[in-house]
Formats: sequence, structure tokens, C-alpha cells
Amino acid sequence: MRQPFPPGFLWGCATSAYQIEGSPLADGAGVSNWHRFVRTPGRVLGGDTGDIACDHYRRMKDDVALMRELGLATYRFSIAWNRVLPSGRGAVNAAGLGFYERLVDELLAAGIQPMVTLHHWDLPSALDDRGGWLNPDMPDWFADYAQVCFKALDDRVPMWVTLNEPWVVADGGFMHGALAPGHKSAFEAAIVAHRLMQAHAKGVQAYRAIGKNRIGLVVNIEPKHLPADASEYDRHAAGLADAYMNRQYLDPALLGRYPHELREVFGEAWPDWPAAEVEALKVPVDFLGLNYYTRAVVRFDPKAWPVPAVPQRQPGGIYTETGWELHPQSLADTLVWMHERYGGLPLYVTENGAAFYDPPTAINGRVDDPLRVHYLRTHIAAVQDAIQRGADVRGYCAWSLFDNLEWALGFAKRFGLVHVDFQTQRRTPKASARFYAEVIAAHGANL
Repeated sequence: MRQPFPPGFLWGCATSAYQIEGSPLADGAGVSNWHRFVRTPGRVLGGDTGDIACDHYRRMKDDVALMRELGLATYRFSIAWNRVLPSGRGAVNAAGLGFYERLVDELLAAGIQPMVTLHHWDLPSALDDRGGWLNPDMPDWFADYAQVCFKALDDRVPMWVTLNEPWVVADGGFMHGALAPGHKSAFEAAIVAHRLMQAHAKGVQAYRAIGKNRIGLVVNIEPKHLPADASEYDRHAAGLADAYMNRQYLDPALLGRYPHELREVFGEAWPDWPAAEVEALKVPVDFLGLNYYTRAVVRFDPKAWPVPAVPQRQPGGIYTETGWELHPQSLADTLVWMHERYGGLPLYVTENGAAFYDPPTAINGRVDDPLRVHYLRTHIAAVQDAIQRGADVRGYCAWSLFDNLEWALGFAKRFGLVHVDFQTQRRTPKASARFYAEVIAAHGANL
């Protein structure tokens, strides 16, 4: 038996709107960029869409009852901007906002604390048509949208997140084109990264004007490690990769500067942002959220772009269905690094999980997923190790509550603790869900 986690430690699960809700145009919602992206031939594996997804929009009450059965203390979900403001700005869609009001009320009635993310990659198409994150007005549009949500829900929502994984929005959506809106331009990616951080800053400032609780930022971190026989080229490439993925958003938000390596990463595409404009990105936040899935052992490769580094598969490593190495030690190390580099802010693990093979249909009402149980056990133990090393970690959210639409991978990869039969929408808690419920009940002492 281990020592239990600190008193008040929050146990939860996370989801995002487009991945689980379905009914994307219901009750006056506008079209989102992801609603369009999935309809572009060749963009999403199998041609899958979020038109039904997990049908959470219609099954919300039953889903919250399931969360209660698992013993969740918090539920992290995102708001679909296009439901609340169908045109991205202007008139509020009361029916769309009402769904989130009912969800929050249902959670509170079940004794579950809501943690709300304002932007988890899905953007109103009306704003996308005006340039989206390339438009210099986007930060103000985001702040206006955020204010609508704050005014409606802050009396019941104790924790807010401005952006989820801004690196993925810029890299996947504008650098490599694998995600909406599907662009491929280093020039655009550099601008989008800056606009996202401006939106975060303006969103926090808007919250300080009217909010009563806490607000923070969620980033994805993938530590860049070196092979035992690393060369100087390998070391330099790893440093560039770390700056591009792991420090590009945290440094401006918390230190008021961009990593100097980004000039080399982006080359002529890197804008010479005015110093005062970069300094303005630094706004006080109440917490940081970490989405951690894996590490990368990298080697120099001059053909790789935009960073000359490629990951190396490790002999004897356990890998998930998405090709990510299971490496819990890096979760502990990352939490300690964030604690030390960014001033000891309260930290939450806002996503952590793995895709392993699960059958499309539960067998005799069961889904056994021993690898996912092992993943959870070792990574939750790593969180405890980080706390013992001094990191102020206050909560853990498993990704994901449900099998869902894994963006461009469609329904091919299952991350859920709860199995979803996408033909019938039947929910079946997997062995990992039962294990996690036991961890929650024991407050981590059973690891």
C-alpha cells in the first residue's frame, strides 16, 4: 500500500465537445471548422464524422450518472463555441448555451466539480472564413466569447481553461495540415501560435474583470530524450524540438518571452514580434494543466521539418496503438520540471491515457484492457512520485471517459475507460474503469 494522495486531490476524467457530443447542428448551433473538415475527402480515417460520436448531447444525464458511479470528483469538458455563438460572435444561442448550463447543474447535483475548457480545437466556421486564428481580431473575438460563458456559468464553475493544447492547433492545423483547417505553412503556424497566446492572455484578463474562481492554461508536453550515444547534432536537434513543442507556449504565457530557438526552427517565417507585445502575453494564471501521453527519444535528421529531429523506437518498450511509448517516469519528471521552471504554480494532470486494442463490441458485458490498467497504475504512481519530489499537483484527469472520435484517426483508436459500441451507443465500463474507481475510492493508496 502506498500513502494516499493529499487531501482535496481531485480525481476526474476528461473529454472534448466535438469528440463526444454528436448532434453538431442541433438547436441552432452554427457549423464548426471540424464539421467541415471531416467532410473533406481523405482528411479523416474511414470518413468518420462527429455527427453522432458518443451521442452525449442527447444522453448527457445518463452519462453523468455513470460518472457518479465511477466516483469522479471532477469532470473536464469543453464548450463548443459554435453552439453558444453560431456566427462566432454577436447573438448568443440560448439553446446551445442551455445545454452546458444543464450539464453543469447535473454534475453539481451528482457531487462532481466541473472544469470547463473554452477552446478544444473546434472553431466556428464563420470565423474560420474570416481567417480564423490568422486574423488579428481573433484574440478579441475569443475574449468576447469567453465573457459570455463566464457570465452564464462562473457562479457554478470553479475551474476554467482558456485553451487546450495550443501547440496542436498551430502544428496540426497550420504547419502539417493533419487537423482542421488543414493548412501547411510555417509562416501561418508562427502567426497562429502568437494569436493563440494573445487569445489566452485576453481571455484571462476578461475573467479577472468578472470571474470569481480560477482560470488556467492546458498544454501538451512530450519530453525530448537523447539516445545513449547522442552526438552534438542530436543534442542540438533535441533542444530545438523541446523549444518548439514544450516551451513555445509556456514561456510567453508565464515568462513573457519566446524561446530563442524558435528563430532557428521557423527561419524566415518567424515574425519579429514587438517586445512589448510579447511581454503582454504574460498574465497571472491560477494553475497549469498538463496533458501527458509519452516521451520521445530523438536523433538528428536533416530531412525532418520543421525540427531536424525524429523519434527512435526503443527496444523492449511498450507502445500504444498510436505508436506512443509507455514511459511514466517522464510524467513525474515533467511535473517537477514545470513546478521548478514556472514558479511553483498549482498543477493538474488534465489528460493522461492510452489507446490499446479493444473489441468493437463488449464480450459478455465485459471489456478487459490489462495494458490500459497497467498504464493507469504506473502513471498515477508517477504523479504521486512527483508530489513527493515537491511538485504541487492537485488533480488527475484520465483521458478519456469514453471511446470517442479521435480527430483525424476517426473511431479507429480507443482511449476510453468506458467502451462505446458505436452501432448501439451502449456504454460498458472497461476493467480500467473499475480499476480507476477503486483508485478513487482508496484515494490512491491501493496502487
